[in-house]
Amino acid sequence: MTKLRWVVSGLLMTAMAHAQNPQIDLANLREDVRGLSQKVAELSLRVEQLEQQNRDLQTKLGGNDKNYVTLAQLNDAIADLTRTIKAGDTANAERTAGQIKKLGDATNAALDSLAKGMATRPVVQTTFADDYSKEGVSYTVQKGDTLAVIAKKTGAKQQDIINANKIGDASKIQAGQTLFIPGGK
Repeated sequence: MTKLRWVVSGLLMTAMAHAQNPQIDLANLREDVRGLSQKVAELSLRVEQLEQQNRDLQTKLGGNDKNYVTLAQLNDAIADLTRTIKAGDTANAERTAGQIKKLGDATNAALDSLAKGMATRPVVQTTFADDYSKEGVSYTVQKGDTLAVIAKKTGAKQQDIINANKIGDASKIQAGQTLFIPGGK
């Protein structure tokens, strides 16, 4: 109630300072105070209702002691759960280690196979000479053509065709591909 008086006093002082018609402002303030008093009464009633509900709930909970466990029971349950998890972790760790070993063996076998395959592949040319004729003709690779066949057909040297077109792997030419044939006819 003391806070309410401070609020009312503050409102009265503010209203008087700015009032053009003091009687109207005073009537407005009285109405505001009446409204605030009504709200305070409503809130007090609501607080009383909540306190009663709280007491009712506490009374209901007083008879339900069976829903609670002791600290010792809780510690025992946690210890059992911990033992179960550790046992499962050990089994999972052993199973995972076996799977990792199998995957490692399979990876090593695949790497060995790749290494053997790389040893039998022809060396890919990565440097090309510039000593071929800069004049020549275009040639469209036909199905079944090889560089040797194209060189024979055009009268050019196979190495000049490789250098002019920077062909790293002669087995990779394809039908439809256009090649420059240095000095070719």
